[in-house]
Amino acid sequence: ILSNGMYKSIEHRVLVNAAKERISIAMFFNPKFEAEIGPANILINPQNPPLFKKITMENYFKDFLSHKLDGKSYLEQMKLKNSKSHTI
Repeated sequence: ILSNGMYKSIEHRVLVNAAKERISIAMFFNPKFEAEIGPANILINPQNPPLFKKITMENYFKDFLSHKLDGKSYLEQMKLKNSKSHTI
């Protein structure tokens, strides 16, 4: 959302190494609940309009945790209806 579709997230994969122990630590960084998230203003211009709606972090979490698994990711639901189709 912040990159307006310019950055494609990769799928996380882990390979097991039978000879060496591995420890993973999950870390999450989120803005405060009152913050509004959306495409970064510096990435928006007439040639590159916003692809995602703006939303408060609180509403993002509420919606994300309550959306039904209907085959679409929550990111797809965040897309603006009139945005051009970009590879995300």
